[in-house]
Amino acid sequence: MKKFILAMILAASPAIAGEEKLTKGFYTMDAMGCMLLRECTEDVQRIFSINDISNHYPDSDYNFIADEFNNMLVSLDQIGVEVFLADERYFPPGHRGVYHTVSNNFFLNKTYMRRPGVLMSVMRHEGWHAAQDCMAGTIDNSLIAIIKPEEDVPPLWREMTERTYPKSSVPWEAEAMWAGRTEGMTQKALAACANGNMWEVYEPTPLTRKYLVEEGYLSK
Repeated sequence: MKKFILAMILAASPAIAGEEKLTKGFYTMDAMGCMLLRECTEDVQRIFSINDISNHYPDSDYNFIADEFNNMLVSLDQIGVEVFLADERYFPPGHRGVYHTVSNNFFLNKTYMRRPGVLMSVMRHEGWHAAQDCMAGTIDNSLIAIIKPEEDVPPLWREMTERTYPKSSVPWEAEAMWAGRTEGMTQKALAACANGNMWEVYEPTPLTRKYLVEEGYLSK
């Protein structure tokens, strides 16, 4: 009887919810996929304000970034994007955060969020990807589009991106890296998305405009 009760407790325990599906263990793309699909939920906490972050790191001071962080969360919530703080075991080594274009959520690696500067860099970077999702018509598809003309990206950020990311992803990652280091840049884009005037605030590139017209998002 004791064995039966223990088995029932383990079967209902959230600590193993989804994780039994992992075939390659933690710190892998497999683990990240499980988190992104919301099948692995243990030690993955939704964030509603900067207080949810600061509670994990009582020795860190987040006051100077609180307004920008909270304003971004408001816009993200209006758009339909949820933000989570997740244990490092769900991320491959070196990954600080990730935005998922299918679920429209993004996840912050708890190990790196102790430092306010790092937190905001990752928050802005992943938030910019959400804005790129919005630029591509709607966050309800799995496409993203660049927001700024490629020539507008400062050479410093483009060169750093070219050294860090595969060539195929440079256009999207270069402006996200720029946004990650620029106060207010991501919040402005997210607010435009939330307010429904993304293509008025940011002129779509010719290729993006062509796609938006063909798909019926824009009339011309």
